Amino acid sequence: QLVESGGGSVQTGGSLRLPCSVSRGTYSTMCVGWFRQAAGKEREGLASTYPSTGNTWYVDSVKGRFTLSQDNVENTVYLEMNNLKPEDTAVYYCAARSLWNGCDTTWLKNPLVDESTNWGQGTQVTVS
Repeated sequence: QLVESGGGSVQTGGSLRLPCSVSRGTYSTMCVGWFRQAAGKEREGLASTYPSTGNTWYVDSVKGRFTLSQDNVENTVYLEMNNLKPEDTAVYYCAARSLWNGCDTTWLKNPLVDESTNWGQGTQVTVS
């Protein structure tokens, strides 16, 4: 089970941090990723991590602006977003899947291929 929070409205250039709380029983064997879907557009991957090792992957479009961090005591992965732009407006989703299916950019580029992926309910981010 995944629970996102932290969304809201922010001005251009602002920052937000989105937490994703992962069920304790699965945290150590799962990849965790952040994705977003803007109105009328396909879901796109942003960043992913294997929390047990701290390895992270980012798509080129967010490198330098978005950063993943984690709290392995609280089983939470954070997406830190800086220098936000209006085009970052979207519903942001946290997702998790078995590490055996891969945690890297292949997952980020094909977010809906793996039907075993677990998705959170999403949180709205609006940049104006």
